[in-house]
Amino acid sequence: MNLLGLDFGTTSLKAAVFNKEGQCLFVHEEAYELIHNDGFIEFDAKEYLNILRRAIKAATDKFPIYAMAIDTQCETIILADTSGKPLCNAVVWLDDRAKQQALKIKEDFGNRQVYEVTGQCDISGIWPASKLLWFKQNRPDIWRKTGKIFLLEDYLLYNLTGKFVTQKTLQSSSLYFDIVNGYWWKTMLDYIGISEDMLPALCDSGVYVGDYNGIHVATSAMDQAAGAIGAGVYRADRISEMTGTAMAIFSPTDNIPVYRDDMIVPCHYNATTKYAVMPWMPTAGMALKWFKDCFMSDMTYAQLDMLAKDAAPGSEGLMFFPHLSGSIHPILNPHAKGSFYGIGLAHKQEHFVRAILESIAYMLKSCIASLECDLDAIHSIGGSAKSDIWCRIKADVTQKKIITLKEREPACKGSAILAGVATGVYWSVEQACEKTLATDRVILPESDVYAGLYEEYMKINEKIYGGECK
Repeated sequence: MNLLGLDFGTTSLKAAVFNKEGQCLFVHEEAYELIHNDGFIEFDAKEYLNILRRAIKAATDKFPIYAMAIDTQCETIILADTSGKPLCNAVVWLDDRAKQQALKIKEDFGNRQVYEVTGQCDISGIWPASKLLWFKQNRPDIWRKTGKIFLLEDYLLYNLTGKFVTQKTLQSSSLYFDIVNGYWWKTMLDYIGISEDMLPALCDSGVYVGDYNGIHVATSAMDQAAGAIGAGVYRADRISEMTGTAMAIFSPTDNIPVYRDDMIVPCHYNATTKYAVMPWMPTAGMALKWFKDCFMSDMTYAQLDMLAKDAAPGSEGLMFFPHLSGSIHPILNPHAKGSFYGIGLAHKQEHFVRAILESIAYMLKSCIASLECDLDAIHSIGGSAKSDIWCRIKADVTQKKIITLKEREPACKGSAILAGVATGVYWSVEQACEKTLATDRVILPESDVYAGLYEEYMKINEKIYGGECK
């Protein structure tokens, strides 16, 4: 009884087939280019469907599929007419054309009220509420015809099954979903000028929706939540950290953290515990890639790892601050720039490489400090999990056990698990995680050498970028 999990990322779709024991049988991937035009970031909504159907066919050509689910990026929005036909390109989550509308929402509602209802501590042009106001004010021709408002997973489910539904984790950052009560925030809907019948019916993750070509189709979860489930993170004493282009942390919790004026960590509705908090930083693995491409393009990442092992902890006083696209942690500063600090004549290639790896580990510790939770382990996924030295540095900096997984497509696996829960293959997400989790390596802290180095790093970060670091 095989399950298909599909992970619709920003620039690629991954699809993976799993048996009920959690073994990955097949992986399909297709990349695609976004449309950049006059500062807008879009994609052809119909092409999303073509890519999806090709992936399903690739899987079903190899294996019989019992059930499937699709996780997607959160804030990509599609305006359609009453029949569900798109009226324009999908507006990709990265598109922040609605900056002015976001400022107006902030002026009229304030950060505290928005956070206490939606869990979002920042009011951004990325959020669907801001984008809808932009269309209302700038494209009245489209706005007048709008009958259905989709996020990406909603749109795909509608076209596969004919059902106009959404799941709650996906709507967490829409800015018009009440995560406390689990329904639409009517005050914000009225403010935007939309009605509930323009939005999909709300349901939980792991719920059967309908069939597509004989395959049972279920709701999944937002991409980070699906990835956490695929990594075995379903309870409050575990977190997942994914260091890819960016670094994202997913921490399940049963309570919404109390609002503070300096709050920078959003809280989302979750598929297992009631909520999850998600600190993140925009450049992590991208910082290492940038350095490699600019200065060491003839070397492989494995060779960079070997170099980093040759440098002592602390990189002989060399520090790197990975704020190449602004800073989220430990200080919110969208205008921050990256920097090396403390360069001396004794520093060689290995010190620069290790300083980059250490900087991401320091940021990981800062993010964990903001969670204020008692952790059993950090489940590490993403490209950095393949690096022994990076995992070792993370374990020693955080003083936490780092667990890497054999599964290389955790979001696909999380979606497959939710499809299995929806159709009775598994009793629950918890049971499925315990049954299918396959640990690769467990890296225990070996040294506390980084305790003082971390404190010094945070002090320097504060001096350069302002604010107060944890």
